[in-house]
Amino acid sequence: MFNKILIANRGEIACRVAATARRLGMRSVAVYSDADASAKHVAACDEAVHIGGSAPKDSYLRWERIIEAAKATGAQAIHPGYGFLSENDAFANACADAGIAFIGPPASAILAMGLKAESKQLMEKAGVPLVPGYHGRDQDPALLQREADRIGYPALIKASAGGGGKGMRVVEKSEDFAAALASCQREAINSFGSDAVLIEKYVQRPRHIEIQVFGDTQGNCVYLFERDCSVQRRHQKVLEEAPAPGMTPELRAQMGAAAVAAAKAVNYVGAGTVEFIVEQPPEGGMRFYFMEMNTRLQVEHPVTEAITGLDLVEWQLRVASGEPLPLKQEDLRIHGHAIEARICAETPDNNFLPATGTLTVYGKPACTAFERGTVRVDDGVREGDTISPFYDSMVAKLIVHGATREEALSRLDAALAETRIVGLSTNVQFLRHVVNSHSFAQADLDTALIPREAAALFNQDKVGQPLAVAAAVAQTLLTERALEGADPFSRRDGWRAHGITVRRFDFEYQGETLLAYLSYLHDGALQLAIGGVSGALAFDALPSQGTHDSGVRMDLRFNGQRQTVQTWQVDENVHIFCALGATQIVEIDALAHAGETAHEGGRLTAPMPGKVVSFAVKAGDAVKKGQALAVMEAMKMEHTIAAPADGTVDELLYAPGDQVNEGAELLKLAVA
Repeated sequence: MFNKILIANRGEIACRVAATARRLGMRSVAVYSDADASAKHVAACDEAVHIGGSAPKDSYLRWERIIEAAKATGAQAIHPGYGFLSENDAFANACADAGIAFIGPPASAILAMGLKAESKQLMEKAGVPLVPGYHGRDQDPALLQREADRIGYPALIKASAGGGGKGMRVVEKSEDFAAALASCQREAINSFGSDAVLIEKYVQRPRHIEIQVFGDTQGNCVYLFERDCSVQRRHQKVLEEAPAPGMTPELRAQMGAAAVAAAKAVNYVGAGTVEFIVEQPPEGGMRFYFMEMNTRLQVEHPVTEAITGLDLVEWQLRVASGEPLPLKQEDLRIHGHAIEARICAETPDNNFLPATGTLTVYGKPACTAFERGTVRVDDGVREGDTISPFYDSMVAKLIVHGATREEALSRLDAALAETRIVGLSTNVQFLRHVVNSHSFAQADLDTALIPREAAALFNQDKVGQPLAVAAAVAQTLLTERALEGADPFSRRDGWRAHGITVRRFDFEYQGETLLAYLSYLHDGALQLAIGGVSGALAFDALPSQGTHDSGVRMDLRFNGQRQTVQTWQVDENVHIFCALGATQIVEIDALAHAGETAHEGGRLTAPMPGKVVSFAVKAGDAVKKGQALAVMEAMKMEHTIAAPADGTVDELLYAPGDQVNEGAELLKLAVA
C-alpha cells in the first residue's frame, strides 16, 4: 500500500478520498486553485499545493503542475477523482513516465473507452448489445445529417469524447438537426477539446442502468451490481438508486456478464462503470444496449457502497498498489436499498439555471458513520463558503439506506426536509417533489420522468401564502421581543388604554405584493388578516437544536395549521423552513422603497456570471418573442437567452468570449 497519495481534484470527491486514505493510515496531498484557497478539501488533507488560477484550464487541468506537486511532496500515487483529468489517457501516461502510480485504469483502457464511437465498435466485436447508430470517423455535417435521417427521429447527437450530459442534444425532426449539431459541437470542444460526435437512435421510454465493475492486475474482474440513474435533467443525473427497481436476477446476471466482458475487452484495472440504455417495450420486459464506459469512479458510487457494505475508494487504492480484488463474484451480496440525491446550486423553476452565492446557512440532516439504515452526506463545502461559477453546481450528495425501497424513500424525504441552505437557490425542494411524485414512488422510471411529472414538480407552493406571512410576522415579533428593554415603555406589544392597535405589514410573495394586518387584542391575543384569510396568530420560541440552528425556531399556529417553523432573515428576505417545505418571502420596508420606479424595460441581462459564447442577432435585427438572441456558458453548461417580446435589437454590448457578471446588460432591445 502507498504511504502518501496526491488527490488531483477538488470538492466532495477530494474530501471523500482523503477520508479513506486517513482511515488506512495514508497521508494525503491536496491541490487547489485561486478560488479554492480556503476550500474544505484543502483542510481535509495533510498537505496542500497551489497549482494556478480559478478556471479549470489554469489549474485542475494542468497535469504537468499536478505531477510536479506529487514529486515535490513525495506522493507515490495520484487519485484523479472524477471529472477533470480522471479520463485523460495522456495524464495517465505522464504519471507512469514520472514513476507515479495512477489510481485508475491503464491509459490504453481510457483511450479505448474514451472515444464513444471507437468504444462501440470494440463492444460490437465483444458481443455487447449496441443501440443502432452512426459511430464513424467522417464528421462531415451533411453525412451526419443523412445518418440521422436514416436512423430516424428522435435522434441523439452525442459528443464522442463527452460525459456528464455535456455535448448532447436530442433532435426531434430533420430541420432542427443542423442547429443542434452546431450547439453540441461548441459545447463539446469547450468541455473536451474535440467536436467529434456520434449519432444514435433515441430510445423511447429508456432507463439508464449502469453496472459497477472492478478489475485487478491479476486479470480478475467482478461486477458490484447495478445502479438506476434514470431520473435526469439536461441529461445529468438527479437521483440514483441501487439496486435498480424491477431488476430480475436473470437480467442482472446478463447485464453483469456483459459489463465484465466490456471491461475485459480492454484489460481493465480499477473501478469503472459500464452504462446501458434499457428499453421498456410495450409488451413488457427490458432490453439493454451498451451506451458507454466511464473509466473512473462515479459520482453515485456511495449507493453501491451502501448496498454492499464496501469502501470502493479502498478497493481502488489496494488494486492500484498491486493487490488482488478483496472479494470474488460469489462473495458479493446486495443488502437493502440505497438512494442518492444530488443537491445542486440551481433554480429548477427557471430551467435549472445555475446559481452562485455564499452558503450563509448550511444545515445538514443528522448523520452518523455510514452504516446500513442511516443517512450520509458527502460534500466539499462548509457554512460560509462561496459557490463560484468556475466549477460544477453540485453542493452535496445526500445518501440514504433502508431495508426496503419504501423505507429508503421515507428516510430521504425526511433528510431533505431537515436540510437548511440559505444564501443561494438550490434544488432541495424540487428533489422532495420528485421523491414524492407518483412515478418515482411507484418506480415507474425512465429518463423522461421529470418532464412527464412536470405539473407536480415545478412551481409548487407547499407552504402557502398564509403560513409564509404568519411565519414572517411571528419572526419579526420574536426578534423585537428579544431587543426589548426591561421598562414597559420599550415594549412593542401594541398595548393601549383604549381601542385596538392594528399594525400593517407589506410583503412580496411569489411575485405578488400583499398586505397583512396584525391586531393586538386587549386580552393579549393576536389576530392576523391576510386578504380573505383571518385568524388567531400564536407562536412560541423553541430552543436551538444543533450547531446550524442560528435562525429563529418557533411553534407556529395559524389558520388551522400548527407547524414547527425555522426562519432566517437576510436583508429583506425571510427564508422559511418547515415540514411542508421551504419558501421565501420579502418583507418590504415601505419607507426604504419610497420613490422607486419600475424596472426599465427592453434590457436583457446575464442571469448568472459566465462567458458570452455567441450572439444570434445583430443591431437592427427584428426579433420575435422567444427567439434565441445569445448563448452564455456557465458551470460547464450552455444557456440560451431568448427575446421576452417582439422588438428590434438596438445594440450588442459585449462580444463572444467576453466574461460577464450576473445582471450585466448583454444587449438593448426596443420592444415593439
